[in-house]
Amino acid sequence: MGLRFIFMLTRNDRTVSDAMEQLQTALALGVRHIGFKDIGLPLDKLKALNTAIKAGGATSYLEVVSLDRDSEVASAKAAVEIGIDILLGGTRVDDVLPIISGTTIQYCPFPGTISGHPSVLEGSIDDIVASAEALAARDGVHGLDLLAYRSHENVPALIEAVCSAVSKPVYVAGSIDTPGRIAALKEAGAAGFTIGTAALDGKYPAEGTDVPSQLSTIIRDVAMLNRHISPFHKENLTSAFGRFSDTWPPQVAAGVNNLQIKLAKFEGETGWHFNSHEDEVFFVHKGRLLMKFRDRDEVIEEGEFIVVPHGVERCPTALEKICEVVMLEIGTTSHDLRPENGKGL
Repeated sequence: MGLRFIFMLTRNDRTVSDAMEQLQTALALGVRHIGFKDIGLPLDKLKALNTAIKAGGATSYLEVVSLDRDSEVASAKAAVEIGIDILLGGTRVDDVLPIISGTTIQYCPFPGTISGHPSVLEGSIDDIVASAEALAARDGVHGLDLLAYRSHENVPALIEAVCSAVSKPVYVAGSIDTPGRIAALKEAGAAGFTIGTAALDGKYPAEGTDVPSQLSTIIRDVAMLNRHISPFHKENLTSAFGRFSDTWPPQVAAGVNNLQIKLAKFEGETGWHFNSHEDEVFFVHKGRLLMKFRDRDEVIEEGEFIVVPHGVERCPTALEKICEVVMLEIGTTSHDLRPENGKGL
């Protein structure tokens, strides 16, 4: 699983008043993990927000920021009523687990000691790791919500220590506002991270400070870290065929899964041949190709293609001096018989 970007509809640990508008922007950009806090909007609006998140095909997150037991219990009950997918934060596991028992909610509490608002993570790395291990060992705890960048410790070292100590996913929260911090938590082994205030306030380094620019840049940076950016660019067939002059052998232009895209220049008759196991596709880019079969002849004009199943004898023949053909074949297909031998492709 790649690094997960969770967009929080929050500013300074409170759900923003225009959360629904910001949600539509995020969904339109393809953000598929979206969260909010249990503070900032009334319960009915949080329920509507959750419904809209799920209707948009995204996973919903509620992060608890309550500092006392009664408030945290109320937040857990609200999470159940709202119907969120993943509950982040909170520290009172013994109180929360019975409340969400029997639901589909995945629970990821805070390890360590949390204080203040906005929340701060206190304690040494050893203390936080010990807390993380104890929490991750609990049934009903699916992962951890680590306020790493709200700690005074060495943050990359803290994230790596926690991720190494537990086998469950660790999500990093709190003041993540640069590509460097995202890269560091990826390197340390985190499963995901949250960004809210930085994107809503235009603090993330991007071409624009508006939310669409902010989110687009974060999505791009995460895609690059996850190696989800395509290294391929479009190819012009005329230019590709112009890079070689030999009429044999076919040139491998690209690979797609176990298929090869080959470029071939046919001249004259290539002879009768068949493939024992692989089907082939012949797409005529330039010229005219006569495909002789034992029962008929087919003329394939420019812009047309033909599929030749395995086991079917055929004799490709260029009707003009040179016929340029794009071929799709299994990568193991062999073309070691040259046409001048009269034995085919």
